[in-house]
Amino acid sequence: MTSRELADLMQKSSVDCHKALVKEYGRYVYAIVYNKLRCCGTNEDIEECVSDVFADVFMKCEFDISSENDIKYLIATIAKRKAIDSFRKLTVTVSHTIEIDEDDMKELISDFSVDEHVNRSELRRILLDKIDELGDPDSSILIQKFYYNRSSKEIAQNLSMTAGTVRQRCARAMDKLRTKLVEIGITF
Repeated sequence: MTSRELADLMQKSSVDCHKALVKEYGRYVYAIVYNKLRCCGTNEDIEECVSDVFADVFMKCEFDISSENDIKYLIATIAKRKAIDSFRKLTVTVSHTIEIDEDDMKELISDFSVDEHVNRSELRRILLDKIDELGDPDSSILIQKFYYNRSSKEIAQNLSMTAGTVRQRCARAMDKLRTKLVEIGITF
């Protein structure tokens, strides 16, 4: 979609223009935002960021009637910047000073195994790294299926695939992941 086409649509009906823009670039923006926020954000965070991207496009961008340039790159830039801003907001760590008396500390220590926690954290990190190595769309399919508990149909809609293709790719990705984990000595 070019700036000229958008400007023409905007002159006829701003609602139609907005609908056309979301229809044309909605999945593209979602994919950009999802890739930036999948490790730290919820579905609501991702959807809110996508909405913010389109809000910025609608409110802040003037479409040059004489331009024949595709606005895909402009939208991608806005999406990346919004996603990075959201990522920063979601991953900010705030340090607080908390006073704990000795009895409370003993209770905490008895309920918490540092070794177990470290082992689980390390395993999660390795697993996510190996999933990332699979590349898209395999990594996206596995993350959405096993971390966000989405159905094959929902994943298919997000990735513009059929549910059968998603199931097939998921099975193959799981086989590749098992192989990668066995190579580093992790078996299930």
